[in-house]
Amino acid sequence: EVQLVESGGGSVQTGGSLRLSCSASGFTRDDSDMAWYRQPPGAECEMVASIRGGERRYVLPSVRGLFTISIDKSKTSIYLDMNNLQPTATAVYFCAKESELPVTGQSYARVPPCRGGPRLWEWGQGTQVTVSS
Repeated sequence: EVQLVESGGGSVQTGGSLRLSCSASGFTRDDSDMAWYRQPPGAECEMVASIRGGERRYVLPSVRGLFTISIDKSKTSIYLDMNNLQPTATAVYFCAKESELPVTGQSYARVPPCRGGPRLWEWGQGTQVTVSS
């Protein structure tokens, strides 16, 4: 059974920092894409940062220089370091990894917990990040 477990969310004041961690288990591939998504209150899911092929990194332009994504040597855990947090960063943050299930109607029908997020990915349970002014 595949599993993604996030940790590190919480409440901080404006300008504070947090580190989110995500540990993946049950997957057979270590080079599949992994990403951090977030869903702000009342909004759709958006990708914050990703690591593709275990190496190529992308960070959402609006948080580039403030947020950093990294991956451990085993390529089973990813991290999101968030600095100088602003209230606009308040959201539920999800860790996600490409699914290894065959593409079928059943696998495609699974609804991501991050509303509007991509299908055919595996998702963690989400961790709340709240930034107060």
